[in-house]
Amino acid sequence: MPFVSTGHGPASDDESGAGPRPSQTPVAATDLAATRRQLTEATGPNRLDAAGLRQVLVDLHEFWLTSKGAELGIRPGSGLSIVAVGGLGRGELLPFSDLDLILLYEDQSPERVSEVADGLWYPLWDANIPLDHSVRTVPQALQVASDDVTAALGLLEARHIAGDEDLSALLIGGVRQQWRSEIRTRFGAVVEHARDRWRRSGDIAHRAEPDLKNGRGGLRDVQLLGALSIAQLTDGMANLRPDSPGAGPQVAYQRLLDIRTELHRIAGRPREQVRAQDADEIGAALLIGDRFDLARVISDAARTISYSTDVGLRTAGNALPRRGLAKLRRSPIRRPLDEGVVEHNGEIVLARNALPSKDPGLILRVAASSARTGLPISASTLSRLADYAPELREPWPAEALSDLLVLLGSGPHMVAPIEALDRTGLWGRLLPEWGAVRDLPPRDAVHTWTVDRHLVETAVNASRMTTRVTRPDLLLLGALVHDLGKGRGADHSIVGADLAIQVGTRIGLWPQDVTILSEMVRYHLLLPTVATRRDLDDPATAQEVVDKLGRSRVLLELLAALAEADSLATGPGVWGDWKASLIGDLVRRATRLLDGDELPTPEPLTDEMIAVAESGEYAVKVSPTEGPHTFSVIMVAPDRPGLLSKMAGVLALNGLRSHSATVQGHAGRAVNAFVVVPAFGDPPEAGLLRQQLIAAVEGKIKVLDRLDKRERESPTPTIGTVAGSPGAATTETDDDMPTVAAVNAVPALFAVAPSRVLWAAVGDAGELLMELRTDDRLGLLSRVSAVIEESGATVRWAKVATLGNTVVDTFCLTLPADTDETRAALEESVLAVCPVIRPFSDDDDAGPPTAGSSRSGVPIS
Repeated sequence: MPFVSTGHGPASDDESGAGPRPSQTPVAATDLAATRRQLTEATGPNRLDAAGLRQVLVDLHEFWLTSKGAELGIRPGSGLSIVAVGGLGRGELLPFSDLDLILLYEDQSPERVSEVADGLWYPLWDANIPLDHSVRTVPQALQVASDDVTAALGLLEARHIAGDEDLSALLIGGVRQQWRSEIRTRFGAVVEHARDRWRRSGDIAHRAEPDLKNGRGGLRDVQLLGALSIAQLTDGMANLRPDSPGAGPQVAYQRLLDIRTELHRIAGRPREQVRAQDADEIGAALLIGDRFDLARVISDAARTISYSTDVGLRTAGNALPRRGLAKLRRSPIRRPLDEGVVEHNGEIVLARNALPSKDPGLILRVAASSARTGLPISASTLSRLADYAPELREPWPAEALSDLLVLLGSGPHMVAPIEALDRTGLWGRLLPEWGAVRDLPPRDAVHTWTVDRHLVETAVNASRMTTRVTRPDLLLLGALVHDLGKGRGADHSIVGADLAIQVGTRIGLWPQDVTILSEMVRYHLLLPTVATRRDLDDPATAQEVVDKLGRSRVLLELLAALAEADSLATGPGVWGDWKASLIGDLVRRATRLLDGDELPTPEPLTDEMIAVAESGEYAVKVSPTEGPHTFSVIMVAPDRPGLLSKMAGVLALNGLRSHSATVQGHAGRAVNAFVVVPAFGDPPEAGLLRQQLIAAVEGKIKVLDRLDKRERESPTPTIGTVAGSPGAATTETDDDMPTVAAVNAVPALFAVAPSRVLWAAVGDAGELLMELRTDDRLGLLSRVSAVIEESGATVRWAKVATLGNTVVDTFCLTLPADTDETRAALEESVLAVCPVIRPFSDDDDAGPPTAGSSRSGVPIS
């Protein structure tokens, strides 16, 4: 490890106080250099493996230093000692690593120190052995460690080699004690030191020529974890299950260390970056395979170490000792986020009463909560889920699919929870097909990411496009699985289409949706290939596309969005104006050949809805559905303006998130049916909902005012804020699970995709269809309904669908006057109550924006 030293070469008299150069180089130093070369260049049966070579080199140099030290009088009780840091200090010396040595002294004359230093350093220099050296007293070394983070991290790995062991112990123990006592004030500098290194060297898992030593996920990161462990802030290594990818950070560290050892041996010089021309030879030497196999091993190890480092830094930050007034503060409170999920001390953890062994959907609820809030999942929570959570039954319940869609619809914030699940073996449990693409390197240089990370990045891009399509759920799922067929020795589009059927069936899609998902994967390259290689002016080109897609408008628009998301996730310059214009032109030509879509129509009233409508003037019926956390709610009241807003508002105030709804009437009464998911526990009794509905209708409860207050006081941190920051709520509760009305599970104040309003004329009675596509928000249906009713429009019927984070609400309206100005005014008012869109930065540390966004309405057909 680099250390603040007096230099690599012979020191001048001014630097070290050295006297005349010794007249003779000891033979032993040249033998040491020759033996180093012989060990490194050995072939055949005499060739040592990577670990064996490192150990022999350590033993060889220790023997020489001990012998030479004894010759120079560096013995026990002499007041002189040799201390190693860096590779020799760690006991893992590489073929061309520098010797990082400190000559410690106490109560010695300058002449004696110079004599010993010259006798120790000059033989090594004359033998051309690379050397980092320094001559210090213990107080001087401690001062250097106190002033410089790099030096401190190096000295934490110091190891006694020869001479006065008590003197070495004073340094080693003193550095560690000083590190522990100063860590509270130095922790920020330590983190910034690591981040600066990552910025310079990049992410090992996704670099064509990774820096194994300094890159993110490299050897330095494991050494950083060791330093945090010495400070008693962490246990050194995040605990990963033996069956997790990478099998734990210590195994990952040894893999990278072996690769770096072979890199030195093959390059014949100290080198940290794995170059393409050396990769095949390194892979063969370690019996890994070719350069692609080596790249996969490096990515796997680096991502394991990177995850462990994130956990270690987070744990260390939370464990920093408090001083002064901070000691008097209460322990961090637990804020409920979802059923069985809370936020504690800036992390997602399980509620005290959560039972992972009896709740298969808990894994996805935890991941969705992490993505929705931008908070990391606690390592202990992941470990507990990995140990006890059972597999989801097939097909998945609707709540599990919804949580998956919430996760995939959260933009860049989905990356961290998916990576955490993957590093702990939980993601592969949800998607067994993922194993074939995990850490799979791309076969061409245009791709930036490994195949699995490319799939996640494609989903990130697709989450910004969910309001462009009628089926945002299928767009997100298609983005996640479109390259799942790679790495299987056949056309990945064909293989992937079959895998998409497996995945779609397992997660609970309807058969027709499974077919669309499979066709998305089968034809995900169709539009880019045809648009860039065929004559678009030839009518047969667009006709061929339409015929291959079975004349499906839905599939065409999904493939257009997927082509853009896929290209953006491939690498810089893959998606540009030229490619966008060609694909856009092809899609327009193909769309003209398709028949118009069938417009939505109202659902017929069921016998149950009619019976509830005829049971009284005001009526509410709550019934369980097939899902364990999903309920049906039928609400009846005398029809009047503003009723839909009040009904939806009452449900939202009681922590019931509407997944779907139908709005109709019967015998002068409004009959509205909702499918809802409680934020926590079971829904309120039907009688309580009925009383609140009556109070809302009579004006005793101001629904919208209460929704605004609830949203302001929501205990769920929004993405981009951290617990305890101005953007995070500070509401306290005495229990993990508050009353049902205390919190809503998804209070989003901004959107990932821009909100859109689409219009279409229907029938001859002046009715219009208004379709709203936006991200969800607390009480969104109530707010939108209120805006519509305040405009003077009448809601004839409505259909509401929530697909993950995305809402697709269709209203059949009659306007006071059907003019462009009336539509524009209503559209502006509707968009004003939708979540605002926020831009995501690379660091994603910006808070929610203050202004909304809108898109001009376009026709549905």
